[in-house]
Amino acid sequence: MNILFDIGHPAHVHYFKNLILLLKKENNNIVITARNKDIAHQLLVNLNFDFIDRGVGSNSFIGKIFFLIKNNWLIYKVAKEEKIELFIGFGSPYASQVAYFINKPSIILDDTENAKIGQLFYKKFASVILSPSTFKASFGSYHLKFKSYMELAYLHPKYFKPNYSSLAELNLKEGEKFVIVRFVSWNANHDIGHNGMQLKNKIKLVNELSKKAKVFITSESTLPSELEKYRFSLSPDKMHDALYFASLMFGESATMASESAVLGTYAIYIDGRGYTNEQEKQYGIVKNFTESEKDQLASIDFAINLLNEQNLRKESRKKSKLIIKEKINLTDFLFWFIENYPQSAKIIKENPDYQNIFK
Repeated sequence: MNILFDIGHPAHVHYFKNLILLLKKENNNIVITARNKDIAHQLLVNLNFDFIDRGVGSNSFIGKIFFLIKNNWLIYKVAKEEKIELFIGFGSPYASQVAYFINKPSIILDDTENAKIGQLFYKKFASVILSPSTFKASFGSYHLKFKSYMELAYLHPKYFKPNYSSLAELNLKEGEKFVIVRFVSWNANHDIGHNGMQLKNKIKLVNELSKKAKVFITSESTLPSELEKYRFSLSPDKMHDALYFASLMFGESATMASESAVLGTYAIYIDGRGYTNEQEKQYGIVKNFTESEKDQLASIDFAINLLNEQNLRKESRKKSKLIIKEKINLTDFLFWFIENYPQSAKIIKENPDYQNIFK
């Protein structure tokens, strides 16, 4: 089968990389189109995946519309040349719209409830939408939900083993306390109306954390000079090693909060998603705070209190093991779903518990 994967963000590379490898082993022809977003292209190169560059994109609404038209045309031409039979993407309007207009099926994944603008551009065109069971919205009979998190597509123990050499590259010893701090740019469609932590509170956060542990910052936006010395020095493909060994993750990224949770590292997240809410209420391994001034200050106090706990990592590891036990292996589920589509969609619609065979 000729399958097109559309990549719009570095996280999407991780979501689909193991799935792509499995599909290739079964002699499927995989075509990848990828936006030049942050380190997405670098990650694809590191994996030796060929891809078609579909540009940088725009932060303005008008620019996004023009980018949509341009990318639809590019993907349409690729689809015709490669005789694409199935389109796959994460919240991708390009894959869903092109598939719809050339009468081919598309499978679109989404776990971000507040990405409402993006959803307007794909939900009426997708053949099937797949979301975690924690996803609050419902798009109708063609919207199916799986008992997992997107992060388990690449951080499930079957597919991820931490590399201890990453600790040495950070000049750390095993068991040494350190915190990963993540700041985002807030330029995505689902970030409209959000601003994250105030600069003064970012500085306060890092100053307070550094009294208790080493701090490493990964940031999409420019850092003030006083925080630049804390910038993360590892290559991006080793980020998950760092999250695995970290004592704590504090940030504005839902993805990194969830990654930390499934890896067994406690996370503090500024904002909230359906899946991070579940990780807090059901597993107690994520703490969600709003962007209010009061909550920003409370989150800093909470982080310091956590770092004072003697058995923090031991307890968080127990919680992640429970997550792994109760959730399905998402990559194996998606592989089965694609290989057996459209019959697989009918099976899951009629019997959602069928997916439990992938635990």
